[in-house]
Formats: sequence, C-alpha cells, structure tokens
Amino acid sequence: MQAAQMFSFGAPDVLRVTEVGRPSPGPGEVLVAVGASSVNGHDTLIRAGALTIASGRRFPIGTGLDFAGVVAETGPGVDLRAGLPVWGLVHPRGRHAVAGAAEYVVVPANRVGALPGGLSMVDAAALVVPGITALAALGPATRLARGESVLVRGAAGGVGTAVTQLARAMGGTVTALARSSQREFLTGLGAARVLDYHEVTPAELDAFDVIVDTVGTELGAYRRRLAKGGRMVTVALSGPAIAAIAASAVYGPRRIRAFSANPLTPELDELARYVAAGSVRPVVDQVFPLADIAAAHHAFARRGVQGRQVVTVTAD
Repeated sequence: MQAAQMFSFGAPDVLRVTEVGRPSPGPGEVLVAVGASSVNGHDTLIRAGALTIASGRRFPIGTGLDFAGVVAETGPGVDLRAGLPVWGLVHPRGRHAVAGAAEYVVVPANRVGALPGGLSMVDAAALVVPGITALAALGPATRLARGESVLVRGAAGGVGTAVTQLARAMGGTVTALARSSQREFLTGLGAARVLDYHEVTPAELDAFDVIVDTVGTELGAYRRRLAKGGRMVTVALSGPAIAAIAASAVYGPRRIRAFSANPLTPELDELARYVAAGSVRPVVDQVFPLADIAAAHHAFARRGVQGRQVVTVTAD
C-alpha cells in the first residue's frame, strides 16, 4: 500500500509517498481503508522535528493525525462491522511509521466513531480535528456558558472556523479576529462581529469571558483582555507560547491554559451530534491527492487560508 512518510525532519519536501506493507489489526484494533486525511498543526510540528517527544527520532515517521474511511477489517474483541464509514485519529503522542495519510491505518477501536450521515470523506477529514479541538477548548478547558462573550483569534483557519461555529451553538457571542476580506465568510459561520487583526490592537479590544487563541503570539497582551472570571486557552504551542503560558500561572484562574485533545469514541460521537444538528459544518480550503502531500503542507503555511487542507487517499 501507499503511505506518506518522512525520512528526515525539515520543510514539507521531506515528505514522500512510499510503498509499505499493509498492516493487520490486532486484538481491540481496526484496519481502516482511508478515504481522506487533513493537514494539522500537529503534523507540521512533527515534520519539522519540533515534537520529537511524541514522534521519536527513528525514521520513517508517518504523517496525518486524522482520517476518514471505511472499516476494512477488525481484530479480535471488536464489535464493528466491515464496511462501516468511520472517522478518527491516531494517538497524538504515538510513534507512527504509518499514520492517517496512508491507504490503510490500524488504530484501537476506541479511537474511531461512526461517520456522521451526509458527510463526504473529504468533509469529515476536514472537520474531525478542528471539531474535537473546539469541543475541548470550549468545554473542559474554558467551560463556556450561554450568554458569555468569546474572542476567537485566527478565526478563519481550520480550528478557528470550528470554534466560531461551536461557540455560537453553545450560546456564546463571538468576536472573530481575522482579515477584513473574511468578514462575510465568518459572519456566515456565526460570528456576531469580525475585526481585522491588522487594524485593531489587543489594548483596543473589549473584555471577553472566553478567549480562544489559535495563533500563539502576544498571548500576554490578549490575556489582559479577559473579563473578571474570564478564561483563555491557546491551541498554538511554540517556545514563546509555552513561556507565556508558564508566566501566566501567577494569575490563577485567569491564566493562559493549553491542552492536547486526545479524543475517544464518545468525543467523536458528541461532535457527530453537533454535525447532525446542523450546528457545525466542515470548511475545506483545498484538496490534494496523496501524491501531493508536500504541496498540502506548503498550503497549510499560507496566510489568509480559510479552512482545511485535505489529502484524498484511495485504498484498493
């Protein structure tokens, strides 16, 4: 089978599509014939060598945190039928020679959920990680309550679009930070107000009950825009961001929080319910064939992206 792998760390061009053996599921595992995967920030950090604590340094290393596909085979003890459309994730801290961007992937059965009805493989791959991240950011990380104000930084990106929609569905009033050219797009996703981050500084903003950051810069300045009892979370981890998170610990409940979403079937099923209700929909920026995995990673790094870069995969 074909799988996207890297044999060194570096820029997107280190990614290659290679021929590897098709895996077999063991006890409690499923083999998924992958229809599509998307490019996530986690994937780019692994590729750049910035998450060796997760990936290790032994090559080859696979790419693709998420996947949408069909159950091809099950191991002992798994109560899922072959042919069931599913979506899911590989373990974000696992060391994967083959991951979601491959014709087949083996994962524990509790890391997949039934694909929401009406979603194509491309749409499902575009939504699974952003949707799960948004659920964690607005749920356990900040506990958004109905009627609270929410600021979303990087609102037009993959995670930002999901946070904007889910915050609105949970009863929040959303202010989106993005480019002015994305105003109509984000208003259509549920933002009550869209501000151009080129034109407004953090000090000029209102106070917010919840701030969700997907950018990872100026975190201290944005934290100061928290209302009394406000909560802030960032999903963009870098050296400076980690330093800002650590420094904010002195502010107790109003510190900057970070998390790593590691969903199992119940979380995937919860996201599926929001999809079924029409509260959250996928946003696809571009679609690439597996052979163009490097181009998909290049596209992820562009400014002004709206939504997700998706890689389509065809399993025999």
